[in-house]
Amino acid sequence: MKNQASNQASNHPRPKAASFQPSNALLQPWGRPVLLILFVGLMVRSIIAFKLPPGYDEAYYYLYTQNPAWSFFDHPPMVALTTALGLWISGDQVSQLTIRVGTLLTHTATLAVLYLAAVRLFGENIGRLTLLLASIVPIFLVAFGTLTLPDVPLMFFWVVVLWGSAEEFFGAWDGTELPSIRDRLSDRSTDRPNDHLVYRPSYRLAILGFFVGLAFTSKYHGAILGAGLVGFCLTAPPFRRALWSPWLALGLVAFMVAIAPVMLWNANHDWISFTFQAGRSVPATSYNLLRLLEVIGIQCLYLFPTIGVPLLWVSARDLLQQIRSPFIRRLRPNQPEIILKKRLVLWLSAPVFLTFTLIGGYRQVLPTWTMPGWFVATILLAIAVDRWQQKAPKIIHRWLIGTSLSIPIILALTLFHISDGIAQKPSQNALLGGLIPASQDPSIQLLDVVQLRNRFSQNPALMRALKRSDFAFSNRFHLAGHFAMAIDPLFPIPMTCFDARDMRGFGYWSKATDWVGKTGLYLTTDEFQTPPEDSAKTFLPYFKQFEKVGDVALTRGGITVNHIHIYLGKTLIKPYPRPAQSSLGA
Repeated sequence: MKNQASNQASNHPRPKAASFQPSNALLQPWGRPVLLILFVGLMVRSIIAFKLPPGYDEAYYYLYTQNPAWSFFDHPPMVALTTALGLWISGDQVSQLTIRVGTLLTHTATLAVLYLAAVRLFGENIGRLTLLLASIVPIFLVAFGTLTLPDVPLMFFWVVVLWGSAEEFFGAWDGTELPSIRDRLSDRSTDRPNDHLVYRPSYRLAILGFFVGLAFTSKYHGAILGAGLVGFCLTAPPFRRALWSPWLALGLVAFMVAIAPVMLWNANHDWISFTFQAGRSVPATSYNLLRLLEVIGIQCLYLFPTIGVPLLWVSARDLLQQIRSPFIRRLRPNQPEIILKKRLVLWLSAPVFLTFTLIGGYRQVLPTWTMPGWFVATILLAIAVDRWQQKAPKIIHRWLIGTSLSIPIILALTLFHISDGIAQKPSQNALLGGLIPASQDPSIQLLDVVQLRNRFSQNPALMRALKRSDFAFSNRFHLAGHFAMAIDPLFPIPMTCFDARDMRGFGYWSKATDWVGKTGLYLTTDEFQTPPEDSAKTFLPYFKQFEKVGDVALTRGGITVNHIHIYLGKTLIKPYPRPAQSSLGA
């Protein structure tokens, strides 16, 4: 018996690297470094959320909360819930901080789940490195962790699916005894001593289907997540049996239940969301390799070069290694599990960053479109860093410390310029006399809604005009969001957009005839009301009387950087024209 046990042990050698030993993180205490990273990250992001004026999209998503629906013209409904969370908690106190509370809490949970997934797959050391890297990457910290965007709930459900997949496909292996590759690929493995290590589909597949659906109701990128799971099962023979499991069928039902609100809303609105989003993938020009390289370079900048470059290199290297053995048939018998786990990570990351990077060769792509993939791929970088650290600990230590210090300093300087004008010329807060004239600084387009509200409320003429109005409107959909955030707490009236080019969701929150016979308050900025621009004259033919009632000066660093121009339109006499499908030319 002793010799037999020895022979079995020799047939199933243990993993060579201790750092890849899986463990159940939920059954172990959360270490102080992990909690510290999560807490410090939350504090840093809270400061940014408090200081940074709301962005265009964020202010627009505030209007989602004021026009609740099962789905929306340009995005599924989940962002409305995360945006509304802080408003509910604060008792409808509207500010840049309150609309971001949901993001602050959700991203903290996202990082925690990413840590759990990395620990389940590759061990605690890899989990901590993954958490650290994902916490300091600028675009993750700001776009996923501070701003209220559809990407916030998307990333939460994305990493929940990653964690659930790790538990489903690798949870039965305790890391102390691994079957050989032949056992794992052979149907005869049920006759072997490691029968308890053979994968059998479980109820988790049904839960995963539901969470993939929730990712889809956050952002349509969620469809790529589901495709990635199927791709993993197809190319990992031990797990192909999941594809014909009854649990997968139940998962498909759960997926359909989760996306039902989005599908029903679209079915009643001519499938406009899918038409609009599909239009963004249509080639705008011929394919341009230089544009593709530019997209790759920009991604490295958003990821921060000292992280972005190694992240892209490690991801490309691991992807090519997996492509060489697409069906896990030529691997060394002592490391099949590690390769399969990397394959799972790649299938849940590479499809999204490859798809949108390649699209960047023929049309503009937004920075956040590829980032769900890079967020998950930080696990691969953590594995590489763990290995590099063993060979050159001092270099890696300096790299981690230098990057961890550089990013907050750069973010702090950027933040205090946007909020206080430390690089503005002139400015009472300028450092070294300032660098950028306000007239050439695009950051002034981020409107300080709290300052606007306070100054609006101090002007009796503007308050009288507001209270006489039946509705408010602007000439750009994103400006309407800023103005709604500013004036709703003063005197709530419906906000809409009069723009014959691009109305986005406003085309579905009201009808053009709803405002006929009513008085409207028009608000716009210097950009549209400084000669030769005169947006106000566009609306003169539509009202019986249309006159300016005042303006509000917005200051930064003690210097006026923008004006909000306010007009009162008495009695709309005919509907303002709307674009075809509410967004022609968007």
